[in-house]
Amino acid sequence: MARGADRVELPNSATLWLAVSGGPDSMALLHGAAGIATEREWSLRVAHLDHGLRDGATDDARFVAETAEALGIPATVEHADVRAIAAAEHRSLEDAGRAARYRLLNRLAGAGAWIATGHTADDSAETVLLNLARGSGLAGLRGIPPRRGRIVRPLLGERRLHLRRLLDEAGQAYRIDPSNADSAFRRNLVRHRLLPVLEELNPDAVGAIARYARLAADDDALLDALASDELARRRLPDGRIDWHRPPPVALGRRVLRLAIGRPAPNLERIEALLRAAAGARGGVTVELGGGRRASVRERHIRLG
Repeated sequence: MARGADRVELPNSATLWLAVSGGPDSMALLHGAAGIATEREWSLRVAHLDHGLRDGATDDARFVAETAEALGIPATVEHADVRAIAAAEHRSLEDAGRAARYRLLNRLAGAGAWIATGHTADDSAETVLLNLARGSGLAGLRGIPPRRGRIVRPLLGERRLHLRRLLDEAGQAYRIDPSNADSAFRRNLVRHRLLPVLEELNPDAVGAIARYARLAADDDALLDALASDELARRRLPDGRIDWHRPPPVALGRRVLRLAIGRPAPNLERIEALLRAAAGARGGVTVELGGGRRASVRERHIRLG
C-alpha cells in the first residue's frame, strides 16, 4: 500500500475516503490504508454503496461497517436502486452501479478530500480488453488511470490473486459477490473466459497489457498536446477552423474532437467531417449529434 500511495502521489495529512464493497480488493485497500494511516497522518473514512441488486447485499454493508468500526474508521453506508437508475439513464447495470458509486464518493469527499478505490492490475487489463472489443481509440486503451484528479488507485500495480493471498495469510475476512461469476456481465466474460485464454499464450498477459496501456497513455497524451497546438494554429479570429493543407488523419481526428468538445461525436461523424473538410468547395453541413452540426465551406469549418 505504501508503494502504491507513493506512486499515485497521495499526500500525507490527507482526508481519504476509501471505496469499500467488502470484496477482497477493497478490503485489501482498507487494511492496507489502515496499516499506514498513522505514519502518513491520514484521516480515513469508508464509503459503501448497497446497490440493492441481490440477496446478501445488506450483509455486505453490515460487514463493511463493522470492520471499519473495529479499525476505528468512520463508515458511511448508503443505498441506491441501481435498476431504477439504469432504466432512467439508459445504462447497463454495470455502468449504472459505477456511476452511482462515484456520485456517492464525490459527494462525500467534497472539494478537499481524496478518494481511493481498490482497482487492481487485473481490472485495468479487463478495461483495456473491453474497450478494444468496442473498437476504442488510444484513449480507451490506456486502461484505468492510477490517478485522476483526487481519485487515486494505489493498488493498480497489484494482482488480484496476490491481494487475496495476503488477506488469507493475515486471516482478514472478505465477502465474495456471486454476481462476479455471472457471465451476463461483460466484464465477467473477459475475466473468466478471455483472460484465461490469453494467459495460456502468455502467463503474464495482465502485465503485458499493463505495459501496453502505459505506452498507449504516453502516445495519447502526446497526440492530445499536438492536437491542442494544431487547433490553436488553425483557429481563425472569427472562430472558424482553417482546413487548408489538412494535418495527418490521426492528428486531424484529435483536432476536430477537441474543437467540438464533449460529448465527443462518434468516429463515423468525425470521419464524415474530415472528408467534407478535405474536399468541400461549396457549402456542406455535417450533423455531429446532440443538436450540434458543422458547416464546411472552402475548406473552413464552423461549429455550431
